[in-house]
Amino acid sequence: MRTPQAHTPLENPPSQSTLDDRRMPVQAKLAAAWTSLMFFIIYIDYFHLYQPGEIDDIRNGVIFGLDISGNLMSIFFVIIAIPTLMIMLSMTLPARVNRVTNLVVASLYSPLLILNFVGAPSGYGFYYALTIGVEVLIVAFILRSAWTWPSRTASPATMAADLDREAHRTPQQA
Repeated sequence: MRTPQAHTPLENPPSQSTLDDRRMPVQAKLAAAWTSLMFFIIYIDYFHLYQPGEIDDIRNGVIFGLDISGNLMSIFFVIIAIPTLMIMLSMTLPARVNRVTNLVVASLYSPLLILNFVGAPSGYGFYYALTIGVEVLIVAFILRSAWTWPSRTASPATMAADLDREAHRTPQQA
């Protein structure tokens, strides 16, 4: 004999072993990836200060072997502003523009990340390979997510329902 099942959520709570795995919007995935990349860039630069002599070089007006200047600081600002702005743009741009923007910016940003390995001091090769490798993987995720952005195709039934809904709108709703 079959046991009757309750029909309300309160009477029949979901199983503890079932996880709700809802589909994450591409925009949210991209914003999360750009956020992760931004944090990596900031912390990697911060940890750079722990390398012997770096703080003394900064006090002497040199960073990464370059004289600290307004132009250099502006370049550093642009480098960190890109992922910061991409967080917002990934959540706010229309899908088509969003996809293209993410593909273009991530493609142009990748070589910049890899160039960080050029100035790696001896003895820090593994550290730079590890940190840059993670950054490149995040950018690869961004490129893959933007490239494989799903298209929404409207079925004839959906299109007919939308047209029917438009026909029944009152002037105040239009």
